Amino acid sequence: MLLTYFPASKVRIEHAYTASLAKIPDGTAQKQGIRFGELAAERLIELREEDGRGERVTFAPEPAPGVWRPAPPTYSPAVNAWLGKVRPMLSDDPEQFMPGPPPALTSKRYARDLAETKAMGGRSGSARSARQTETALFFSHPLPQQLQAGYRDHVTRHKLDIVDAARLFAAANTAAADATITTWNAKFTYALWRPIHAIRLAGTDGNPATEADPDWTPLLNTPPYPEYIGGHCANDGAVMAVLDRLTGGDIDLRLSSTPTGTTRTYKRSADFHRDTINARIWSGIHFRTADEVGTRIGRDIGDWAMDHYFQPLR
Repeated sequence: MLLTYFPASKVRIEHAYTASLAKIPDGTAQKQGIRFGELAAERLIELREEDGRGERVTFAPEPAPGVWRPAPPTYSPAVNAWLGKVRPMLSDDPEQFMPGPPPALTSKRYARDLAETKAMGGRSGSARSARQTETALFFSHPLPQQLQAGYRDHVTRHKLDIVDAARLFAAANTAAADATITTWNAKFTYALWRPIHAIRLAGTDGNPATEADPDWTPLLNTPPYPEYIGGHCANDGAVMAVLDRLTGGDIDLRLSSTPTGTTRTYKRSADFHRDTINARIWSGIHFRTADEVGTRIGRDIGDWAMDHYFQPLR
């Protein structure tokens, strides 16, 4: 469906498809393979009909302390509110893994989260080290692209056969899809404001432990949707749970990032989670609680997916 809006991408995909087929000898096997793939695609499209994609969902929260509002520099309205109501790929309902609410504005935890992001996530005057800034920028690369390239690299280096490779891609991507749906359900249910407003308007939150900075600006531009839970981290949790199950805990995931021009290799999911959670705080676009809860919810979804699907035939 996205190809409707990106014709250049469609052309590149068609070119890659033609080039791939050119490597396969003409004949019955090629024709049968093509037809089998077409039937599989048709069946998947049929299964996803009327799944809620693109449905009209009203999101117009009243301005109040703690409530999301459009952020500078673009002041874009919230996007993709429908995503939280889409029928999941694997789980039973968008509510199945719904987290509890974020910390109250008057709580110690909220004040601690705000102080950390304020100190570590600013564009200027931040306490970040150069390595921490690089980590924040490393994970600003579009996550789906970053992960798909990592999966391809893992499959190639470890010489996975077609069955194991298909299981990895299918399990990781469907679990991540369900994590995204759960994330958007939480975001538009709780509608928590982003750090840029929480910090600039801290004088209105009723918490004596927070202090406003009306000029504070995050390292990265604030995305146009609410804060809680962290979507990047929810996807990360789902993917890492799947990879842990498929690799026995040695995930050996090599990722590259265009914003930094660097590559990192992760052998343990715990190390990956540490960096992705911190990256969103050091970027100035999330609070720690949102990222930690997102990671936990994502892992729950990934484990559930592996418990109920993608098991080897016996």
